[in-house]
Amino acid sequence: MKKIFLFIITLVLLTNVNGQVKKMGTSHSQKALICENCHSCSIPTKENPCLRDCPRESIATTKQKPEEGPDIIVINKLKGNQDIYKEVTFSHRLHAEMSEMSGGCVTCHHYNPPGKIIGCDNCHNSSRKREDVNRPDLKGAYHRQCMDCHREWSGGVECSACHQLNTKSPSKEKLITGTIKKSHAKLETPEKITYKTPKAEGKTVVFFHKEHIDLFGLDCQSCHSNDGCVKCHDQRPASAKPKMSVELKHKACSSCHDTKVKSNCVTCHNDKETNGFNHLISTGFNLNSYHSKLSCVRCHTTPGKFTGLNKNCNTCHGTWTKEKFNHKVTGLVLDEIHLEFDCESCHTNPTYAKPECSSCHDDYTYPAFIPGKKVKR
Repeated sequence: MKKIFLFIITLVLLTNVNGQVKKMGTSHSQKALICENCHSCSIPTKENPCLRDCPRESIATTKQKPEEGPDIIVINKLKGNQDIYKEVTFSHRLHAEMSEMSGGCVTCHHYNPPGKIIGCDNCHNSSRKREDVNRPDLKGAYHRQCMDCHREWSGGVECSACHQLNTKSPSKEKLITGTIKKSHAKLETPEKITYKTPKAEGKTVVFFHKEHIDLFGLDCQSCHSNDGCVKCHDQRPASAKPKMSVELKHKACSSCHDTKVKSNCVTCHNDKETNGFNHLISTGFNLNSYHSKLSCVRCHTTPGKFTGLNKNCNTCHGTWTKEKFNHKVTGLVLDEIHLEFDCESCHTNPTYAKPECSSCHDDYTYPAFIPGKKVKR
């Protein structure tokens, strides 16, 4: 009861400070959040929100383009090894470019206030002696991030992969110059990828990669969120590579396609290569010149879901009337007689498809008879 009372008081304060309305974001209000995770006091206010240093990753994210960050970062905050190793010159931009294929910035910057990049030592103490053993010290955090990825990629985690001995060249200046020039090869988007599935009914699966990006608006993370460098740069022998289960193979597709229903298999699995997406063939709804210019999300407003919609025009456009609708946009200016009719007099179908003349005319049909004059759209 006390927590509920404090929560209500907090909402009142946030809503009425200085007479201004303070609305909580949709994602914030719909999550089952524990106030103490982000706020160190019982009643945060606008003037004193008493935010903790480390908002949880579920509501605080970081997303920048690789070129918006630094080219390199010199890591020199670790103590105790200066007599052995040089400072680590970390190729930040190169790693940022590689991370775009999977988790993006949050791969390393897993706890960040929105719009702000905080250093690792903001949360991870440089001292190896720590009270909270659940949180790695700075050295442990660095090595965990680097070694987990490098171990997957090459199978080795030699110190020399990142560290240069003090007794060896090159100089710090040469290391920086060489690192700045490093850049990942530009990722080319393939038109399609063809998979062979010998154990499945329908042994050919064609994934139209470019179509899913350009047409359906997916980004790399939509499918590759759990992938890393090893996806493309796996140097392990085939015998050492783990075999993927059917469920794991379907995981990326399952977010949009129901792969658990067997009757849906033919959506992807066929005996021969299929063509790309055709709205008329797949849905029975012809986009024509009007809707073909729109992005999918203008009609399919739920992110990642392209389920069937009601084909009636008023589903999206409301009720059309002769006063509200300029018929000229269709390429046909109605004559004075037909201009007075209600839309339903000619368009008896709620999809406003081919008009019907028979309700008034026995010997006229469209398009042999046109109720007006054609114009350029």
